Amino acid sequence: MREMPSLLLAVTFDAHEPARLARFWATVLGREVVDGPHGALVSGPDTHVDLRFALSGSVKVGPNRVHLHLTSASPAVQQHTVASALELGAHHLDVGQLPEEGHVVMADPEGNEFCVIEAGNSFLAGCGLLGEVACDGTREAGLFWAQALGWPLVWDENQETAVQSPRGGTKVAWGGPPVAPTLERSRQRFHLALTDGDVGAEVDRLVALGATRLDDAGGNAVELADPDGNEFCLTLAGAIGAHGQHRVPCLGSRDGAQWGCG
Repeated sequence: MREMPSLLLAVTFDAHEPARLARFWATVLGREVVDGPHGALVSGPDTHVDLRFALSGSVKVGPNRVHLHLTSASPAVQQHTVASALELGAHHLDVGQLPEEGHVVMADPEGNEFCVIEAGNSFLAGCGLLGEVACDGTREAGLFWAQALGWPLVWDENQETAVQSPRGGTKVAWGGPPVAPTLERSRQRFHLALTDGDVGAEVDRLVALGATRLDDAGGNAVELADPDGNEFCLTLAGAIGAHGQHRVPCLGSRDGAQWGCG
């Protein structure tokens, strides 16, 4: 049996002002920004998904297919997170949530939706501040990503799925039907970096799992689509991070290493 490759995961957001948006999220999450030729990277602690912001002139139309869930250790922490986000340029959103619902729905300075989840949410307990990457997608997509990343399913009920690294950290979830049709290129997409092995062999593995190969982006970068048609990028990760540390097989980029394609 072929050994599972070591993959690093980031979520890329198209942005009109990527540096500004990266600073917003770095401040909210208590992280640092690493600037690179392919966008501003907000690198998280071990087992937490990284965020990358790439320059794009694309216009946001309708709700994002991917949004973030931030956790709260207490009601006071939730209030502080909301207040801090507002001060940094976020705003409240009304998406039909009920008054009795405890989470707070917001949008970042470029309109990307996110939720600040109430304290005591058992599903996100122990996941850290960036508790969940919530995706609009089918069960088939969730099953694909479980196999692609080698992460176990931690939820699989009523067509809803979620996966999480065996080491814990941020969960990635798909909400099931109804799923909005894919009419244009997504402004959010997964970015996988291969820490060891051959990109071509990994592309073949992903295609065998249900991905579709779309294009070669150059420089050991390949664009693919998952079973729902959502684009994602696969690149070969650098062996040395920005601070001279050797990279290790784990979730999320370490030491400021940069991703390959936008």
